[in-house]
Amino acid sequence: MFRNAYALMLSTAVSAALGLGFWLVAARYYTEEAVGQGSAAIAAMRLLASITATTMIGAVVRYVPRAGRATGPLVVRAYVASTVVVAVASTGFLFTLPLWGASYEPLGGPAAGAVFVLASVAWAVLTLQDGVLTGLRKAIWVPVGNAVFSLGKLLLLAGFAAFTLGVFLSWAAAMVLSILPLGWLIFRRLIPAQAAADRDRPVPRMREIGRFLAGDSVGALFSLAMINLLPVMVAVRFDAAQNGFFYIAYTVGGTMEFMAINMASSLTAHASHSPDRLADGVRGALRRMALLLVPVVVLLIVFARQILAPFGADYAEHGTLVLRLLAAAALPRVAVELYIGVLRVQGRTGVLALLQGAMCTLVLGSAAVLLGTTGIEGAGWAVLVSMCGMALVSAPGLRAALAGRATVRTPRGPRRGPEEYGTSWARDAALARAEEAKGYGTRWTTQTAYLSGGLETGTPALGIPVYVPAGASGSGPGGATATTLYLRAVRPGEPEPDDEPLLTAVLWLLLGLAAGLFWVPLSRAEDARNAVTDHVDGTGLISALPPVSLTAGVLLIVVCSAAVSLYRARPALLSAGLGVTVAALHTAPLILGVQPDRLAGPWHAALTRLLTSVAGLSSPTGVERVLPTALQVLCLALAAVTLIALGAHWRVTAVVVWVLAVAGWAGQAAFAGVAVPVFVGLCLAAGGALLRRVWA
Repeated sequence: MFRNAYALMLSTAVSAALGLGFWLVAARYYTEEAVGQGSAAIAAMRLLASITATTMIGAVVRYVPRAGRATGPLVVRAYVASTVVVAVASTGFLFTLPLWGASYEPLGGPAAGAVFVLASVAWAVLTLQDGVLTGLRKAIWVPVGNAVFSLGKLLLLAGFAAFTLGVFLSWAAAMVLSILPLGWLIFRRLIPAQAAADRDRPVPRMREIGRFLAGDSVGALFSLAMINLLPVMVAVRFDAAQNGFFYIAYTVGGTMEFMAINMASSLTAHASHSPDRLADGVRGALRRMALLLVPVVVLLIVFARQILAPFGADYAEHGTLVLRLLAAAALPRVAVELYIGVLRVQGRTGVLALLQGAMCTLVLGSAAVLLGTTGIEGAGWAVLVSMCGMALVSAPGLRAALAGRATVRTPRGPRRGPEEYGTSWARDAALARAEEAKGYGTRWTTQTAYLSGGLETGTPALGIPVYVPAGASGSGPGGATATTLYLRAVRPGEPEPDDEPLLTAVLWLLLGLAAGLFWVPLSRAEDARNAVTDHVDGTGLISALPPVSLTAGVLLIVVCSAAVSLYRARPALLSAGLGVTVAALHTAPLILGVQPDRLAGPWHAALTRLLTSVAGLSSPTGVERVLPTALQVLCLALAAVTLIALGAHWRVTAVVVWVLAVAGWAGQAAFAGVAVPVFVGLCLAAGGALLRRVWA
């Protein structure tokens, strides 16, 4: 569904941005040993919590929409079962703590152990809570809750700086900020509303839920082990400082893994509804890989050292190769994940579990060998080599799908009940049509596309299903157009999604949050002012910005990107996002004590004299300092007018103007020498475009 998919993508992007800021602050203000110990505890907590979250969240999202009057009891059972299992597993981990290495020694005390168990339980509940909101079709609250959690842990870092496990404690305490208010919303408002609306709907049987869990959890467990156990292995083998170096690089590189997995998700969502178009879906996913993933991977490989530099010199020195290896591994990972998507569409769950099991075994097994010979880089080499090997194994299946030879299993024999369809995607689709005819719901409740959480997403578990809507325009009556990550499920002329105004309000709040986080810490950054020189370029500004301000910059990019992705244009939001971006870029050097470049080049002298005379100033210096920035802003407005007059789509206009704003700031020294001619040229271009539109 468009709204849920968009909300979850927004949630992931916001959480990733704030998560990056969390580790920037931790790396800047905590010792390397403290970062390593905190990240080790977090990795263990995520691993233990995901034992239940990963295996149960698929069932939660699948059956909550169909539970009717039993929605409340179903959610409570999931919470209780998860709490018991995670608490037992966490306690067992603490009893075997000496076996896990020196990085886990701070968890040995009674108080630290109790906090660890509670945090593991809370992380599992937080994961299931996001799944419940998705199942209730209120995923719009997921980015809100995750933003609160991510911001809370960022701000709590300073408060827990005096504790050995301050990094971990800030993470654990922030979960309460999200769990409690959203828990109240779920149990007091959303569940009663759904139970009342669907009180006559048949309640899913526990046998049906159990069969789904049995088939759905195997592959999820393998994915869980591969992603969450690898940093634990590093923490066991190396000291806390080395573990911190690895975890930061692993966190940044994990964004590529997230992109690869979600390309497979879009394929699954699209082809689950139209299996006969599986080849088109695979080709489309490969095109998106070339357009989206390859440039980002190249950027990470080339500028890995510069990307890690804000964390500190030691992180850049020891983590650069790890980040490059993990980024390079994302390309073969795409082939593997696309084949996984093909297997899901085909309903071949056995082969799917076998493939994921082999991938998990290969990654962890090779890491166990290479970590002892090459250090923390061994984990990166293990992922790269394993993904290349698995890509070769997946290539024949992908080739068959591209050639149109792949088939989708269909149910055989008489249909007596839902349980006879198992967990096959094709069978679910067939059953959905029968349920829809009976009034039991829509295909939204039975077709799934897995959106896997990144390493730093607020939605902690793998495999959060996002369902495909019924009733959208598609082929034939009642057809559905699948929601994907890069293709909208709605078409021009259709009504605006119901939750879009709420999404817009969330983006306004995030924009205000980004502005506050950028300027407030920057205005108090005395150390940064003392560290800058008389000129600040792009890299220099990144190094000089306080970590929280840098985090706000990343969040600002997320908000602007999300605004461009909305169904309808929001001129006020787009303009405000661009305005905050321009203001942030140009005021940051001023706050740090760096003056802008003076206006120069052709025709500047006459303009400077005129404005100096009009303003009644004795010296043109101030005018020469202000004019380059003012002319840049005017040029951006002229570029927007030109594009609109030429009939460019509003998304194209917004993206082009935003890119010009960033590029103009990056090249402000060169622009100051040609500002007046460029401004005059854009005036002529805008005038010509307007005349062309009037005459047309």
